[in-house]
Amino acid sequence: MTMRCVALRHVAFEDLGLFEPVLKDRGCEVEYVCAGFDSLAEQDWVDDDLVVVLSGPIGAGDIDLYPWLGDEIAGIRRRLYSQRPLLGLCLFAQPMAAALNASVMPLPTQEIGWGTVSLTAAGGNSPLRQTAGLDLLHWHGDAFDLPQGAALLASTLMTPNQAFSVGPAALALQFHAEVNASKMEPGSIGHTTELRAACVDVCPLRVASARQCPAFQAWRSSRLLNEWLDTADSNTRSGQS
Repeated sequence: MTMRCVALRHVAFEDLGLFEPVLKDRGCEVEYVCAGFDSLAEQDWVDDDLVVVLSGPIGAGDIDLYPWLGDEIAGIRRRLYSQRPLLGLCLFAQPMAAALNASVMPLPTQEIGWGTVSLTAAGGNSPLRQTAGLDLLHWHGDAFDLPQGAALLASTLMTPNQAFSVGPAALALQFHAEVNASKMEPGSIGHTTELRAACVDVCPLRVASARQCPAFQAWRSSRLLNEWLDTADSNTRSGQS
């Protein structure tokens, strides 16, 4: 039976990156649902085998500006309560926190660039151990409190809550473990206004990205996602038995 993954997309140049070939190797059929174009309230994405909420340039508190975001957070909440596999990346780790009634707030300055994360004991015993010692891409201006009942997996000095899990089936990552070197240039073009406002020079960022992306390519990205999916899938099957 073919698995189905729905990826909620918020800007055209942000996709599953390195995670997509991993999913396809597992026989997973990937469908992108585009926020702002597709009606999230009418989609049945909440009940699919896997849901991945991709990044974007808005925040969890922007519901007044983007009313569809309320439908998305409501769907994330339903998905969390179903205890079926859910992965939130970068800015959209924040709606996962908001869906669990945790506060989301702006950082004093944006965290943009490459750097390591500090793994907690729980993180070191999770698939995130694949990130140990690696520089990862950070690109966010908001932070969130750790939701009640969630396990903190990783931190940075600027953002103490970098990754959390809720049971074995829900994983939220503030950093980009899926980033593909080929998508860095479209991202820097699409976010040029944000980079300038944050006083981030795109030239050093480009050089760092060319150097760091290959370090996380292929096997580490694949092992992280496969380990998490194996655990999440096992939990889903046991819950259905």
